[in-house]
Amino acid sequence: MLLTFIICLGSLLTLILIGRMLQLKELFLGQSLGVMEIGRLFFYLSPFFLQLLMPISCMLAIFLTFLRISSDRELIALKAGGVSLYKLLPSPVLFCCLCCVANLAVAFWGISWGMDNFRAEVLEFARNRTQIMIQPGTFNSDFPGLTIFAEQYDPGNKEMRLIFVQDSRGDETSATIVAEKGRVVTDKERGRLQFLLNDGAIYRTAKDQVHTLKFVSYLVNLDIWKTFNAEQLSETRPREMSIMNLRRLAADPDLAKKRDEDYVRKVNVEIQKRYTLPVACLVLGLFALPFACSFQGVKQYVGVLMALGMFIVYYSLYSISISLGESGFLAPWIGLWLPNVIFFVSAIFGIRLTAQEKSIRLGDWLTNLRMPFRKKSS
Repeated sequence: MLLTFIICLGSLLTLILIGRMLQLKELFLGQSLGVMEIGRLFFYLSPFFLQLLMPISCMLAIFLTFLRISSDRELIALKAGGVSLYKLLPSPVLFCCLCCVANLAVAFWGISWGMDNFRAEVLEFARNRTQIMIQPGTFNSDFPGLTIFAEQYDPGNKEMRLIFVQDSRGDETSATIVAEKGRVVTDKERGRLQFLLNDGAIYRTAKDQVHTLKFVSYLVNLDIWKTFNAEQLSETRPREMSIMNLRRLAADPDLAKKRDEDYVRKVNVEIQKRYTLPVACLVLGLFALPFACSFQGVKQYVGVLMALGMFIVYYSLYSISISLGESGFLAPWIGLWLPNVIFFVSAIFGIRLTAQEKSIRLGDWLTNLRMPFRKKSS
């Protein structure tokens, strides 16, 4: 069961990460990252997807295990020896509980840890790449709206001297900045690269007027996410926060004034998600047990497809509940717990029927369903 869980989780996670890589291809290609760097970034992205993938992997692991037992008639042999289905429950229930605990750890701390480290790594790669791109005596225009020139650059202490910057990112204004020295720094909290310039002057042009301002220290901010077309990572969203930060936001009475009502609802929905998805490991695992026993006599790939179909039903209900909660139509604690309640009641009912040998033989039903078509073809 554990090996099946690991294989399912690893396969699904790999597919999800490949899809995510395609979405962020410009970010990865723009950084010219190696295999090790991309692997490290994928490792930090993994907790974000594990929260959803662990319930389905738990469901598939239990389903495939009991489908094999049922197909090989081992379940019948156990019942003949006096071992009822209830005596087999402790093992899958314990496995589901362990998955719940692991998913809780991911939901409470893993997601925020992974996304924080992902941003920090990308910013560090961007800073190193920027320092490499800055060549002494060369105009660099790789950054949108910025042209940077440094007459001297010391790779040892990362310091530039005799700097010229043309900033044309404003709609109606442009600024020319000259400075004696400067260096590249990162603001990890805001996701920005910064050119820290010292001892210089700013010549700002607006409507045929030129304003001059001398400075001792000046920061030129560069939003790295906009530079690499990854604006979805520019701000820490509720689904990327830790449970402590989410609770802190939810307890803030002025949150609606600081942000808006939609943001408040997203925070409340996300708090419920951090509890409902770990519990889904137990709910879907129990649901898979009688569901697998009903597929006696059916090939395994058919059962797997049916199990995935049931998970799609669960996830569809869950997605609808999230949409209703974020729109304010339904309270989040009602909507997000409703799919778990429905599947848990179905699981208990199915286990009871299976233990009494009253379960619906879906395998026999599918076999009989195919018989008329075989007769017609013959």
